[in-house]
Amino acid sequence: MTSGEFESLWQKIESEKTRGSRAVVVFTGAGVSTLSGIKDFRGQGGLYTQPWHGHSVEDILSLTSFMADPSVFYGWAREFCYCLDRFSPNIVHRAVARLEELGYTNGVITQNIDVLHQKAGSRQVFEFHGSPSMHHCLRCRRAFDYDAIAPTVMKGEVPTCTCGGVIKPDIIFYGESINTRVMEKCFEMASAARVMIVLGSSLLVQPAASIPVIAREAGATLCIVNAQSTPLDKIAHYKFDDLATFAQEIVAKIGDATNDEYKA
Repeated sequence: MTSGEFESLWQKIESEKTRGSRAVVVFTGAGVSTLSGIKDFRGQGGLYTQPWHGHSVEDILSLTSFMADPSVFYGWAREFCYCLDRFSPNIVHRAVARLEELGYTNGVITQNIDVLHQKAGSRQVFEFHGSPSMHHCLRCRRAFDYDAIAPTVMKGEVPTCTCGGVIKPDIIFYGESINTRVMEKCFEMASAARVMIVLGSSLLVQPAASIPVIAREAGATLCIVNAQSTPLDKIAHYKFDDLATFAQEIVAKIGDATNDEYKA
């Protein structure tokens, strides 16, 4: 990344800020959280490249497979979804939170399920693929938060409700529909965007990958920051490959997030 390219992008971000916080939209993927020590999905050594006890990750995250044997998902998820207290937000999460704090954006659209944006201070987080923050019983629909479920999972058990039903996290599994309200909000934000910044996403998973396309077709300036190439690189106005450096440039312009507990 050259300083000239970043300065050009930043001038656009600053000029669009005068239009209001809807003008700049941030969209994040798993690559953002690799700086916090969480493996991504499709990068080198990512979760999708490593079968778990003979199961592919696509199969583990299939709704059909979960309904047939939820113990497979919960066994795998112990080391990915239910030890989130081990991970802290990194400079990218904090930079995104700072952009919202100062009114550059009205939140962040994320494919991630690790709630690190919330820990960093982001208030408006649109979790396109859901998260384990909440769970529901598949039989009676009783709700359970993360803290109520994580200890059971970490003991190697499948969480069940008092009614006898299996409890499922509010993660969108393969074969499951995206939450309509969340999807419509994300598409609305993309349509109104004047600048779309994609951070750490391979842009391979639909319909999430269509969000930057919607913004680009609506006339937005598209910036993609990802270590690997993406299918949308050819239509991007800016393409950078180093997330940490990009975030450092933002922090140099506007400062770090105010949540000192997670500064590192």
